This record gives sequence, structure tokens and C-alpha cells, in this order.
Amino acid sequence: MAREGYPFLAGSFGGAVITGIAGAYIDSIVLIYISLGLMFAWLFMMLFFRDPEREITAGPDEIVSPGDGLIVSIADEDDDAFFNGKVKRISVFLSVFDVHVNRVPIDGIVEFYKYRKGSFKAAFKEDASEKNEQTVIGIVKDNRRIVFKQIAGLIARRIICYLEKGQSVKAGDRCGIIRFGSRIDIVVPYNTEIYVNKGQRVKGGKSIIGKFHDEE
Repeated sequence: MAREGYPFLAGSFGGAVITGIAGAYIDSIVLIYISLGLMFAWLFMMLFFRDPEREITAGPDEIVSPGDGLIVSIADEDDDAFFNGKVKRISVFLSVFDVHVNRVPIDGIVEFYKYRKGSFKAAFKEDASEKNEQTVIGIVKDNRRIVFKQIAGLIARRIICYLEKGQSVKAGDRCGIIRFGSRIDIVVPYNTEIYVNKGQRVKGGKSIIGKFHDEE
């Protein structure tokens, strides 16, 4: 269970118990219904904040998905900030039913870290990549580099990232969480071989989404 969920779990469970006891004591059907609603909320929090262990099997040139969800876009773009050239972007939409603990895509050093304020459009929309509130992380290892973005969605209003600039990381390390529905973009060099397709489901730290190739 992700530690960020503890306050939500404690609050919903405690509220359910208190209102349930109070409802039974004073014979209030309203409080009983509130207690049942809070218990359903507790069950939802248990589902949302789950944090399963994952066996990381990626090779040295392979890229793992940073999150669970649905591939909603694979697009060619230009990036002058971190890559200085043409790149590929893979976008993963995380519904409220997906695991929301995020993971590092490759081994390396965090070379770039920036939090950008923005809007809260539906995360599956194409322009969410640029307009929504997000955390942007760039990781470098030797001549390999990658950017991934934790992007807030329509009801996701809290992005949590554990990483810091200069930190050494391993592929599959837990690196943060987004509450409660969101998106992750992975930006890779243009010559990266992409293993996934639009409409495919992936798992964070487990699904291999692509493989680096040396520059020609």
C-alpha cells in the first residue's frame, strides 16, 4: 500500500466506524447510509493506493513503462529543451482503477527536474501533454537519455515525485504517485525502437515499451 494513501484510508475507515456506531445508537438511517458510503470510499482507497511488487527484468538498453494504464498516443515531436531534435512521445492514461505508483523507466542520473503549473483537462486528451499541470524529469546514462512527465488529469490535483536532481536511479524504482486519475508521457530519442501500440495496456516497471539504438 502506498504511504500517501494512509491518511485517506484512516479518514474514511474512521468516519465509517464513528457514523455507523452513532447511527446505530440514535437509530438514524441517515448516519447508517453515510457510514456505508464511507466504507465504500475506504474500499476504493484500498484499490487506488495499492502498490504491488514488480519483478524488473529490463535489459540495459530497454525502457520500462513508468506507469500502469492504456497507451493513448504515440507521436513524433520536436524537442529543443532536452534532446535538441526530433523525438517520439508515448502517452499512458491512468484511470482511477489503475495502480498510480510511478516507476523510473531506465537506469541513470536525474539531470533535469521541473514542476510546471497548468490546467486540469481530461488526461486522455492530446493537448494535456503541454497544457496540464505536470512534473518533468530527465534521466541520463552515458549517451542514453529520456524524459518522462507525471501529468495531472481532470480530477488529479496532486502530483508527488520522490526524485531530486543529481539522484542516481534504477529502472523500476518507485518515483512518485499521482492522485486520482492521470497520465504519464515518455519522451525518447527518435531512433528508439517502440515495442507498444496505441490501445495496448502496460504495467509500470514491468512492461518493456521500447529499446534504445546507438546513434548512426
